[in-house]
Amino acid sequence: MEYFKYLRQYVGHRPIILPGSVVIIVNKQNEILLQERHDGNWGLPGGLMDLGESFEEVAKREVFEETGLIVENLKLLNVHSGSNSYLKVPNGDELYSATAVYYTKNFSGDMKIDYNESKDMRYFATDNLPNELNGNDKDYIEEYVKKTADLSQRSTILD
Repeated sequence: MEYFKYLRQYVGHRPIILPGSVVIIVNKQNEILLQERHDGNWGLPGGLMDLGESFEEVAKREVFEETGLIVENLKLLNVHSGSNSYLKVPNGDELYSATAVYYTKNFSGDMKIDYNESKDMRYFATDNLPNELNGNDKDYIEEYVKKTADLSQRSTILD
């Protein structure tokens, strides 16, 4: 049983803290992989931590389960938590997420959609993201674009 489901048996709908990870997977065209979820929103692959896992292990496991891809050389973009991470889901469950956001261009394998998790998966240019993009994921992608632009600019200055 997934850890959060185990906790819910005891706390019901009351707020809990749920750690997890997402990964910004970037292809050779600098497009980002997004999955369309069953609620119609698009988002980054990722999910919640199980007992004994590290944030990086969560990221790798969830990406593989949801996409069939093996990700390597994950770089930590940021860890997001706090009052802005509050969420009340349609069934009434309340939570605060603590999300480690990674990015990578190093991945292998054949992309396979887990239809229990997603309806579709596609790469999108960062200037042409779907309107139905999950708000937190949109913030993570904007932070990634800014950070990589800053790194690129610093590299050019140092050259």
